[in-house]
Amino acid sequence: MTQPVSPTQQGGPDKGAVAPVSGPRKKDGPARTGGLRPDVRNLSLLGVLAVLVVVGGFTEPDAFLDTGNLQLILTQSSVIGVVTVGMTFVITSGGIDLSVGAMVALASVWATTVATQEYGFAGILFTAVIVGLGAGLVNGLLIAYGRMVPFIATLAMLASARGLALQITDGRTQIVTVKSVLDLGLPDSYVLGIPPLVMMFAAVTVVGWLVLNRTTFGRRTVAVGGNAEAARLAGIDVRRQRLFLYLLSGLCCGIAAFMLIILSGSGQNTNGNLYELDAIAAAIIGGTLLIGGRGTIVGSVLGVLVFTTITNIFALNNLQSDVQQIAKGAIIVAAVLVQRRTSAHGET
Repeated sequence: MTQPVSPTQQGGPDKGAVAPVSGPRKKDGPARTGGLRPDVRNLSLLGVLAVLVVVGGFTEPDAFLDTGNLQLILTQSSVIGVVTVGMTFVITSGGIDLSVGAMVALASVWATTVATQEYGFAGILFTAVIVGLGAGLVNGLLIAYGRMVPFIATLAMLASARGLALQITDGRTQIVTVKSVLDLGLPDSYVLGIPPLVMMFAAVTVVGWLVLNRTTFGRRTVAVGGNAEAARLAGIDVRRQRLFLYLLSGLCCGIAAFMLIILSGSGQNTNGNLYELDAIAAAIIGGTLLIGGRGTIVGSVLGVLVFTTITNIFALNNLQSDVQQIAKGAIIVAAVLVQRRTSAHGET
């Protein structure tokens, strides 16, 4: 007798999403599996972006459509975008990481101390990545082997990393003096008008998409998020997989910290403020299920672009930050409601 297919198995691998190994389909398979939903969702996000561009061009045509402003939107999207790629993997596995912003702050201040800057470009990059990996390792060990709830473990890391970052800086801004790092943020370093940070973001996105959609690691990530016990019975080491996922999130935070150092030319304990909110929100509106079992790198990237564009339009129109936060909150609620309705429709 044909077994029912779970909602997480219905959205099969495509341009934006992946799913566990699918079971037998229902008789009305193609019409009910929702295989095109991720594409439709991405097209919808592209439509939203198009509307935002029209709004920005209409309200502030000279400022918004200026090449420099468009480069700024892409550059600002790059830092949080890299964090969001790592977050997408974690959420796809059924976890959550509330410490990403704090890890970015810790990595950025540790990598910009006077002692670290003495080792130049390589020293700053190496330190940022290692600190991110170290914090991710702690999260992974606590969650995978300490059996702590991800929410609690990463919340503890958030507090600890913020405190350590404040202790390192003593509340002061650490100015970067390494010229080779600062040069990457200058227009002279742009390639065909594309900032280096945008190219770094593109590289991370491509690698993330390939890993999630075309590797065993990606399939195991989705399987763990869809049903951890079933994944364990299928021979997947669930604890090790979760450890690697939080290591990956830490790695992305380390890379983002280095990018933020290039962008701002400094290290501050306030760096990465609310990055956890932006990363989670971008992943959710992009189509990654908050309960796990489905993830989409393409959708997450589009979500980042939507939020960054909204912020840019609000700033150009001199709207207060509280209005921006209200708009973001409304978008998150709408995205979750759409997800629930889509999942419920798939189960009927």
